[in-house]
Amino acid sequence: MSGRSRDLILALALALLAGLYAWWFRADRHLLAVALVFVAPPVLLLLGILAQRAVARFWAGVLALFWFSHGVMGAWSHRETALYAWVEILLALLIVALVSVPGMRARFAAKKAR
Repeated sequence: MSGRSRDLILALALALLAGLYAWWFRADRHLLAVALVFVAPPVLLLLGILAQRAVARFWAGVLALFWFSHGVMGAWSHRETALYAWVEILLALLIVALVSVPGMRARFAAKKAR
């Protein structure tokens, strides 16, 4: 998989995550806070990925750890929204995998070169 196609899949995963949050919390009484805390970060990272900013990949990986933890807590404690939480977990794992591939390849390529 090329770097560009990996970035497109990453951008799609971030868009799906932002859409998931927008739908999941659509009836929340603190909609502005939800938009700022949950929806805005993946959208901003999506824009950074499309602009080919390496720092956006880094922060997507860091925030994916938060999204994964949030999903696990939601799946464990709120049975009525467990499906949303499981989708969040899967998207977070996909994001972590996509941002880790270049580093893993470089790490193991360096090991083979020795």
